[in-house]
Amino acid sequence: MTDIEEDIDERCGKPRWACVCDRVIPLKPKTRILILQHPQEDDVVLGTARIVTSAIASAKLVVGLSWPSLEAVLDEKVDRNRWASVYAHKVPEDAKGLNGAIIMDRHGLLTNAPRPTGLVLLDGTWSQAKTLWWRNPWLLKLGRVALRPKQPSIYGKMRREPRREHVSTLEAVGAALTGLREDPNIEAELTKLMRTMVQRVRDHG
Repeated sequence: MTDIEEDIDERCGKPRWACVCDRVIPLKPKTRILILQHPQEDDVVLGTARIVTSAIASAKLVVGLSWPSLEAVLDEKVDRNRWASVYAHKVPEDAKGLNGAIIMDRHGLLTNAPRPTGLVLLDGTWSQAKTLWWRNPWLLKLGRVALRPKQPSIYGKMRREPRREHVSTLEAVGAALTGLREDPNIEAELTKLMRTMVQRVRDHG
């Protein structure tokens, strides 16, 4: 085993100088989290999906390009009417002034339906996330959550995003859970983990 291999944390797959597993506090949201990761997402150092699954034991991370259905990914029967995708969805005109997480039906309209009990997020670069979106048409049958963050991503200049509302997977999970009226401390703890990771990467140079 090489020195590089020895320096990788087994829990998150990050180099130990970028790992934040020592800061993880177990979080238990009621909402289920499913992260679909593009197989070419290779930003191990700045990636946040594995941080989410380290902090939220019930969160599921699956790597691939396409699946026949939500049920196939989860390997169980679910009520897809209670699941929503968190993506760069277009926001309807009557929601333009809203911030945070905007909850819509599968047609992209604001809804008063019961809030989702499960969220699907796409992890990778934005072009990779777009590929996942189009290769899995069953996502169109789920509700939608669009994010309108008050602040730009914690990444700052370390990882540029094409639009202000494009944030990391971790930030998207936190914002969406708060929008679903979960304990806001969950988002706060996730945010702390990401800030710590970014600072450790900066300190490492």
